[in-house]
Amino acid sequence: MNIIRTHHVAVICSDYARSKRFYTEVLGLEVIAEVYRAARDSYKLDLRLPDGTQIELFSFPNPPARPSYPEACGLRHLALEVSDVSAAITHLEAHGVRVEPVRVDEFTGKRFTFFADPDGLPLELYER
Repeated sequence: MNIIRTHHVAVICSDYARSKRFYTEVLGLEVIAEVYRAARDSYKLDLRLPDGTQIELFSFPNPPARPSYPEACGLRHLALEVSDVSAAITHLEAHGVRVEPVRVDEFTGKRFTFFADPDGLPLELYER
């Protein structure tokens, strides 16, 4: 097996319009494609990060809540690399996003913080 990189991460949201705005306007991700799938009453929005990695944003009618606190087994969070954590925090807070205090990775010395998407999905900012 020759894994090259992460291709995409799939996210299911509870309010498509709210999450679409968050991921495109607040996080600034590029829209690749948007499809409404009538048979599933579901939208699929393909978004691209600057490095080419994609996020697939799905809407489904009445998805179950994501167990998170205490942390559930499974995918813990999605980490996004930024060049300046402080500038990214300022941007998020200007959009009304609550951001946790900055921490320092004890092994790398890099600064990082957490915030949540509109459905409470934990997202991390990790400084380059």
